[in-house]
Amino acid sequence: MANIIRQPCDEGVIRSRAAAAPCSRPSERWVLAATILGSSMAFIDGTVVNVALPALQANLNATVVDVQWVVEAYALFLAALLLVGGSLGDRFGRRRVFCVGVALFALASVWCGLAPTVKQLTLARAVQGVGGALLVPGSLAIISASFDEKRRGWAIGIWSGFTAITTAIGPVMGGWLIEHVSWRAVFFINVPLAAVVVALALRYVPESRDEAEEGGLDWWGATLATISLGAIVYGLIESSRLGFRNPMVLIALVGGGVASVVFILVEKRKRNAMLPLDLFRSRNFSGANLMTLFLYTALAGALFFLPLNLIQVQGYKPTAAGAAMLPFVLIVFFLSRWSGGLVKRYGSKLPLVVGPAVAALGFALFTVPGIGGSYWTNFFPAVMVLGLGMAVSVAPLTTTVMNAVGKDRAGVASGINNAVSRTAGLLAIAALGLVMLHVFNSSLDRRLSSLALAPETRRALDQERVKLAGAEVPGDLEPEKRATLKRALDESFVTGFRRVMKVAAGLALVSSFVAGRLIEGKRKG
Repeated sequence: MANIIRQPCDEGVIRSRAAAAPCSRPSERWVLAATILGSSMAFIDGTVVNVALPALQANLNATVVDVQWVVEAYALFLAALLLVGGSLGDRFGRRRVFCVGVALFALASVWCGLAPTVKQLTLARAVQGVGGALLVPGSLAIISASFDEKRRGWAIGIWSGFTAITTAIGPVMGGWLIEHVSWRAVFFINVPLAAVVVALALRYVPESRDEAEEGGLDWWGATLATISLGAIVYGLIESSRLGFRNPMVLIALVGGGVASVVFILVEKRKRNAMLPLDLFRSRNFSGANLMTLFLYTALAGALFFLPLNLIQVQGYKPTAAGAAMLPFVLIVFFLSRWSGGLVKRYGSKLPLVVGPAVAALGFALFTVPGIGGSYWTNFFPAVMVLGLGMAVSVAPLTTTVMNAVGKDRAGVASGINNAVSRTAGLLAIAALGLVMLHVFNSSLDRRLSSLALAPETRRALDQERVKLAGAEVPGDLEPEKRATLKRALDESFVTGFRRVMKVAAGLALVSSFVAGRLIEGKRKG
């Protein structure tokens, strides 16, 4: 659910380059079908897995740290290798790399569906992330290469509409499969989709590459990005289990910081850098990426815990939990054209200040619900306000990034902003997961201290608390005491959830502040 809307600048990537291999009119619809289904695989997977997390906890005896890794393993390789994946397509053929990405994604999905342990599932998700890093930029680049400027607007409209539909129905469909079949079915649905995509791509998509591509691929940059992000995420996630003083945690955090510095130094000197640092000389470009980092950190981190709240605490069925954010997706989709028009009327600055501020109000409204009550009074207002805030933000954000650099570098700029949003989601789940665990444990300790518990009961709960609200209460207790302990677990989770949402609201306000300080206002005249 962290990826419940498409990332910013997806459409910017499509618009940024001239058609390299225009397809014939009869093939246009099939090219679009291949790219829509290919993109949808990644979008659906990004939204459905979060709905499956409670089932993973129950079926694989997984802790919250384990399920964090299930999400993070995929996000890590997708974020770190996304720009390299686009370069591979430019160099070796966009259709070829796209098909390889789809096939790898499908094979990894089978591995996910068959995984007997949470560790194997995490490894499979990492491979899925590598496939996604080839698949996602490839699908966008194929549209750019296959449609000329006259037809590209039509193609983008079709692609946006259908991918919005698949993003909206993905969590609902996934919830239904979890509820009526198995969480494993969530991964197996990728296999027939992948077969259709590869068949359509090989039959109808013209091959294209960037003949002007110079220099080798930035493997050093990709390697250092993966190491730095992976080490930092490992340190943040495992600190909740091992503590910050643990040598492995300290080594990971320090090593990740050092790798980040080395990455910047390498990128500064490389001619074919995956992250051209000179782009950040633009005030608008730097501001847009910084506000993206804060806003998408808030969104991804907060929405990671929403399905856990809805299913494990509020008692929603997976299908209902998957449908809970449907109004959010619809608002962002239907208002995107309107919010794009705000830039022409008011410039980028005003929408980018107002949008995140409204989103902050939406996050704040998530702190209101306790346990029980109607969705329509508890969660629906927050979903609607958050959707409005993101709708006002996304299109102006893409426009700002595209306009911040020269036309010949718009594709690179859009790709960087896209990667920044995914990196934000990666770091968010690790950092806000730490906040959740700290607040949950403190709250649970306070509640347990007022109860007369036998030592063996307390020890059993201490072993289970790493599952948060998914913790199992000892079954040998009398019903009244079991209900009291379950209530304590649920209330502690709600306390942690509220704190996470407050942090998310603060991050959104910081994003608004950054926009106010760095984004240029509309020029008069």
